[in-house]
Amino acid sequence: MSSKPAFLVSALVAALGTPLSAQDMTAPDYPETRAESRIETIFGQEIADPYRWLEQDVRQDEDVADWVARQNAVTDAYLEKLPARSWFEKRIGSLYDFERYSTPVKAGGRYFYTRNEGLQNQSPLYVRDSLGGEPRLLLDPNTWADDGATALSGWDVSPDGRYLLYAVQDGGTDWRILRVLDVDTGETLDDEIRWAKFTALDWVGEEGFLYSRFPEPAEGEDFQALNYNQAVYFHRLGTNQAEDELVYATPDNEKAGHTASVTSDGRWAVITSSMGTDARYEVHAINLAKRDSNGWSARPLITGFENDWSLIDGVGGSLWFATNKDAPRYRIMSIALDDATPEWREVVGQKAEPVAGASLVGDGLIISYLKDATSRALVYERNGTFRRELELGGLGTASGFHGEPGDPETFYSFTSFNRPATIYQLDLASNAQSPFAAPELKFDPENFVVEQRFYSSKDGTRVPMFIVRRRDVAESGEPAPTLLYGYGGFDISLTPGFSASRMAWLQAGGAFALANIRGGGEYGKEWHDGGRLANKQNVFDDFIAAGEFLKAEGITPADGLAIQGGSNGGLLVGAVTNQRPDLFAAGNAAVGVMDMLRFDRWTAGRYWVDDYGYPEKEEDFKVLRAYSPYHNIQSGRDYPALLVTTADTDDRVVPGHSFKYTAALQAADLGKKPHLIRIETRAGHGSGKPTDKAIEESADVLAFLAYWTGLKIE
Repeated sequence: MSSKPAFLVSALVAALGTPLSAQDMTAPDYPETRAESRIETIFGQEIADPYRWLEQDVRQDEDVADWVARQNAVTDAYLEKLPARSWFEKRIGSLYDFERYSTPVKAGGRYFYTRNEGLQNQSPLYVRDSLGGEPRLLLDPNTWADDGATALSGWDVSPDGRYLLYAVQDGGTDWRILRVLDVDTGETLDDEIRWAKFTALDWVGEEGFLYSRFPEPAEGEDFQALNYNQAVYFHRLGTNQAEDELVYATPDNEKAGHTASVTSDGRWAVITSSMGTDARYEVHAINLAKRDSNGWSARPLITGFENDWSLIDGVGGSLWFATNKDAPRYRIMSIALDDATPEWREVVGQKAEPVAGASLVGDGLIISYLKDATSRALVYERNGTFRRELELGGLGTASGFHGEPGDPETFYSFTSFNRPATIYQLDLASNAQSPFAAPELKFDPENFVVEQRFYSSKDGTRVPMFIVRRRDVAESGEPAPTLLYGYGGFDISLTPGFSASRMAWLQAGGAFALANIRGGGEYGKEWHDGGRLANKQNVFDDFIAAGEFLKAEGITPADGLAIQGGSNGGLLVGAVTNQRPDLFAAGNAAVGVMDMLRFDRWTAGRYWVDDYGYPEKEEDFKVLRAYSPYHNIQSGRDYPALLVTTADTDDRVVPGHSFKYTAALQAADLGKKPHLIRIETRAGHGSGKPTDKAIEESADVLAFLAYWTGLKIE
């Protein structure tokens, strides 16, 4: 259940409203929400916004804090009475309880990785002095906060393996505090960096590191103010942050963001600049070998913010990039910066499948591709000559393959819906693979069937979808309550992966489906472009068609389909619920973007115009107004049961989106099914959430969806 700070407890008793019984799970009496008379005329349309006051920061505004307390009280009382809630909490907890490793990072002959014993709220970081050496604990973030909500969110090791730079995330916020650990002594140095956000972490030798930060926000604006003027700085070990050197900034373009990466050989710092979420970059290179005489002199390589240019790595005077310039599914290019007249050269041309990642390891190049949203990995010479394809484990996701030029080994993980991640060591010379860390499972993966099917969307587009069921459920031919998940945005590809909560749903006898709808990157730039801006309706059409397909194929019964999505996927759930409330029995809209006319007014929201458009432009406004979840609720129609989930420290998609949307749902005449909101405290957009909170939230959500889809625990 959602936790509550002590200062809100006094408001809870009065907010409980009409008690619920186990026999009556229809909509409870909702807390009263003040509706203000606020109407604006925008491009000739009257836009009502009666709940704008709920946009205020819950940590700063007493009225919003009181509303949150009253909503949580009603929601908690409802969720406690769900018949399957206790079962899901125990089962999800059991499924979480196995050793989980990250892919090792090698530096100075040492191996660094995180390892969670199973139910630890955060994953500690370990080091081994050799591959088979004894692990030594370096950092245990579980000791950083009593509630487990302070997380290790990122880290990087200096080239010699002497220092560990790490980022601290408190309560789910996107802000990071950077600190440094001496690996030999285990002592934390005095160095501390504040106001880092959306930053890469990379060392310049052993002397210091590069990072990105924003100016310190005004007091009280930490979690809502727009983020402008990101810049790259260099911090020298042993100095105060105030002495950090400005490396790269664009004061004449406050919207541009900048991150820095250092090549494995330490020769080049590559600055990648962006204007939003679109993969359209400018790239500059700094020759670190000449830094003493020229300072941080940035040499332009790519200008114009037109295409994706993602650095792979550098060796000597050459850099390798993955780019979609003249290749919507990407190709690999290199440039020799030491040449008198450097020219771009194609190393590996575009293929039928889009590139998902690439790395220089050993004396070769490993490229990961997506084939219908599953992984392939091919090995090439650095000059582009094909060597071989790596053997992976079927329909699943392989990631990692990181390392350094000249290193004879690399590591990667492989996972699928029915298989938690196994970490493999790959010998690049012999192609031999051996497990570095394989989880001990409490279930047999072969008892679950993973299929991929294709269906037609409204306009005839062929869309892939994964369907996962318990083997006996699949072989019975009988429909089962189904949880359909989607995202559909920002060039993000959804690929197979293990989830303890989804496995609990499957073990209970339900089916799980993941639709690879347009807006993502599963088929490259064209797939992304087909689901954004004026084409955003295609995303909703694809998802609706997925639901219709599941019913037509007998996967799910007529009244047994639940939908779920987070962030842009929360927007998806809100939009399709408005458009086809008859299709779904229940839904979970998590940390969603729900007010499409004001999303660009907070924190990182301004970046999202690349996918959504500009609310202040009439053409974009009309598109946004047509699907905005908050503005298109259809009073007078029966809606599915809805559980909205968000968190008070979400400074990515501020919780005001979910607050306003829920208030509008509860004020409308939408039938007898409940429309509730669950608001977590000391949590954010998702990353860094402690295990115990993740288990509790998943149990609440799945018990809610199970009840309204008719999933009976066997």
